[in-house]
Amino acid sequence: MDLLKLIKSEFEGFGKKERIIFPLILLFTVLVSFYTKDNKIALISALCGMSYTILAGKGRVSCYYIGILGTLCYSYIAYINTFYGNLCLYALYYLPMEIIGIYKWSKHLKPDKREIIKTKLSEKEKLIYFTLTCIAAVILWYVLFNIGDKSPYMDAFTTVFSVLGLFLTVKRCIEQWYIWFFVNVVTCIMWSIAYVYQHSNCLATVIMWAVYTVLAVYFLLEWKKELKTSN
Repeated sequence: MDLLKLIKSEFEGFGKKERIIFPLILLFTVLVSFYTKDNKIALISALCGMSYTILAGKGRVSCYYIGILGTLCYSYIAYINTFYGNLCLYALYYLPMEIIGIYKWSKHLKPDKREIIKTKLSEKEKLIYFTLTCIAAVILWYVLFNIGDKSPYMDAFTTVFSVLGLFLTVKRCIEQWYIWFFVNVVTCIMWSIAYVYQHSNCLATVIMWAVYTVLAVYFLLEWKKELKTSN
C-alpha cells in the first residue's frame, strides 16, 4: 500500500461534518497561536495532541505515531512551566505506553477496516481501578507539594488520572472518555491559570485542553452508540 492510499484509508469512516469541523479546529488553533505570538513548541504540541485525540476517537492506530511527537513537545512545555507531575507523566509513561499502544491496537482491528474493536470494563474492574487511582493521586500530591510544584493539587490529579486514562485507551475501553473528560477540564483550568496569572506563553496549550474536553464528550457518545449497536 503506497503512502497516498494509506492516508486515505486512515480517514475512511469520517463523516462529512467531521471532515469539515476537525480541520477547522486545527486551523483556528494555528491562527490564534500566531496572532498571540504563542510558543511554537506549544503550538506543535497542541496540533499533535488534537490530531491524536481525533484519530484515537476514530480508533486509528496512527494516533500513536502523532502522539509520540506531541508527547515530546508537551514534556518540554511542562518542564519550562514547572509542572513536574505532567512532565514525568508524559516523558516516562506516555512515550512507552504509546509504543505499546501501536502493538496492542494493531492486534485488535476490525476485519473489514483499519479501526479497533471497542471494549468496556466490568463493574469490579471499575471499582478497583478508581480506588487505586485516588490513593495514588493523594500520594503524588504530597510529593509534588514538597518539591515546589506550582499547582500540586491539579498536577497530581491530572497526572495520576491520565495514567489510568491512557491505560484504558490502550485497552480500548470506553471508560477512558469519562476519565479524559475530567482530566481535560482540570488540566485546562491549570494551564489557564498559568497563562493568565503566571504569564506563561502557552495559549495554544489552553485551547488544546479545551478542545480535548469537547472531543471527550463527542467520542464518548460515538463509542456508546457503536457498543450498543454491536451488542
